[in-house]
Amino acid sequence: MLGLLRRRAASSPAASLQLFQCWYHRSSERLLPCRDQEVSYGLNWAIAARGVVVKDKVFYNLESSELQKSGTTYAERLSGTPLHVKGNVIGGFPDISGAQFAKLLKQVTFHLSSISSLYVQDGAIGSSAECDAKVRVISDNPSAIMSLSNILQKIPDRAISHDTCPLTIYVATSISTNVRNALGSGTQYANGVAVADIERSSLILCGKAFADSTMLKHALTALAAPILSARGGLPVPGWLLSCAGSIVLLFAPVEVIKSCSEIQDVLVSTDSGVVISSKQSSVLFPTKSRAPQLFTKPATVVVVSSDSTDALPLVSKLTPGQAAYHFLAGYEDGKFVPAYNRAPSPFDQLALANSLFLHLKNDKTPTYLINAKSSGKQIDGKDLMRLIELAQSNGMPDSSKPEDTRVAELKGKYRGFISGKFGKFLPEEFSF
Repeated sequence: MLGLLRRRAASSPAASLQLFQCWYHRSSERLLPCRDQEVSYGLNWAIAARGVVVKDKVFYNLESSELQKSGTTYAERLSGTPLHVKGNVIGGFPDISGAQFAKLLKQVTFHLSSISSLYVQDGAIGSSAECDAKVRVISDNPSAIMSLSNILQKIPDRAISHDTCPLTIYVATSISTNVRNALGSGTQYANGVAVADIERSSLILCGKAFADSTMLKHALTALAAPILSARGGLPVPGWLLSCAGSIVLLFAPVEVIKSCSEIQDVLVSTDSGVVISSKQSSVLFPTKSRAPQLFTKPATVVVVSSDSTDALPLVSKLTPGQAAYHFLAGYEDGKFVPAYNRAPSPFDQLALANSLFLHLKNDKTPTYLINAKSSGKQIDGKDLMRLIELAQSNGMPDSSKPEDTRVAELKGKYRGFISGKFGKFLPEEFSF
């Protein structure tokens, strides 16, 4: 029965319902005492619909103390875990074909269906119940559940059962040696590998990949973006700052954020990722307090660029079109990082900049450009924070410079890069 159900669930979840009901009634006495029979029934059916059949027990939404009793160990943090992405994404990440993903998914679901004890944890990306992406984790290891719980927003039990498009994370910690069969012999998988499918809203983690929090957040941000957008949100790679009772939306190179402790002190979340909706803003990943929080829409937007030639003034007030142009360029002292984002993204960068332009224009949000360098040197963190606070109070003097050779040269660099990358599709409102 188990093998038949597994095959049916993988090919046609609806066709397996009757088989699942029969199997469930025969095996329900082996389930972990979930909170009630209705939860047990619905949870097992939901897992089966994703190709995983509970062999013996399933542990659902355990608290940290319960996970520790289950044998959780704190895994060593990893970095540099390979991330393969199926779908049209920006960021230069290795692609994976539909056939490769399907093969790996089949291996993983078969493995999870053979495990005596499964662990299931629910969470979300984004802290707004109206504009978030619900996530269900199915794992063979309580340590993986602990790690993932730390980067997901908490949600009420059963909240995911009412969600129309949840993300699914499959965690198979003990099958990393089989990844070669699905992804090819050239794949580096010493510590594990991660494979995301944007269209399936699915992420597969093999080996110790669950311990690479940076990679996980990049993958989850990309997977959540289409869902958040469909629910009326604008997900952007920025930070929220809480200063003097109001919210500032900050776009800046990661290196600037890391080097400025004064900015880190007022960050709502240390992780990049903000969702702006019609009346609110929220962060993708948990804040310092761990409690989901909603914020007002940003009262001010600040774009930070780095230019050691001083062609960019220390501070300039921007029109919405100028703000979108500088956001699109993501200028970092000779380099361009469009939309300030090095992570995978399913969004066209120009479309994202245009959406930001419309938000700024419709809301009449004051926006400033700050140059993080002066006379070739990084400005002091206190000075940078002071400029942001002045921008927040809308008391910033405009220090724009008359055009000279350096300004003309920098404008040419911008124009050459953006025209070469985005060509004739650039809106006429976008300007230096």
